[in-house]
Amino acid sequence: MIKRKSIEAKESGADVIEHPRRVKSFVIRQGRMSSSQKVALDNLWGRYGLELDGGVPAGVFEKQQPITLEIGFGMGDSLLDMAKARPNENFIGIEVHKPGIGHIMREADAHAIDNLKVYSNDSIEVLEQCIAHGSLSRVQIFFPDPWPKRRHHKRRLVNRGFLDIIASRLVSGGILHLATDWEPYAQEIGGLLSSHESFETVAAPDRVTTKYERRGKQLGHAVNDLAARRIYSDQD
Repeated sequence: MIKRKSIEAKESGADVIEHPRRVKSFVIRQGRMSSSQKVALDNLWGRYGLELDGGVPAGVFEKQQPITLEIGFGMGDSLLDMAKARPNENFIGIEVHKPGIGHIMREADAHAIDNLKVYSNDSIEVLEQCIAHGSLSRVQIFFPDPWPKRRHHKRRLVNRGFLDIIASRLVSGGILHLATDWEPYAQEIGGLLSSHESFETVAAPDRVTTKYERRGKQLGHAVNDLAARRIYSDQD
């Protein structure tokens, strides 16, 4: 039986491996990289790439403005469209699929985008080591792998511990926006969001439709968008 993957898993070419201390949500599989994507990786990383160096350094963006973080941007076309459409915001993407990273950097350079940076690392490591508390206005995760088999549920990215980390990195009133085309996963995420003391569920904001989402809809996949706002705290 072929294991079903979500739209985003197909896009990123990512799978899962076990880690001695925790279960990761991916394994790096390089896939086929075009010559232009490789050139972009070699020549543009210094401009668009960020490293696990203990924090997003001051001045990494030309303008200090609200930051949106996207986890698992795949080939990055929708994230690039957001960065182009909202120049008064900054965007950070996390992805381990090298062709996708090369693609988004090549396109960002071609369109002179200056409000976009990328990590090529595990999202949990980035969140824990690089993203300051209360520094993000929005986090978005579109079509994470649902791991439909019960024995694989522990491999799902979104769980209680993950939401704890996200809540700590969002500003008060910041938005977490998720989308999935796997109904049971949507129900699980909805339950986690509604029961978490740091979040209140809200209507999902508008977003760009991805190429793979359009393909999924043609195949009859129903897409669920879920969102929650970090509740204001007296400690903020």
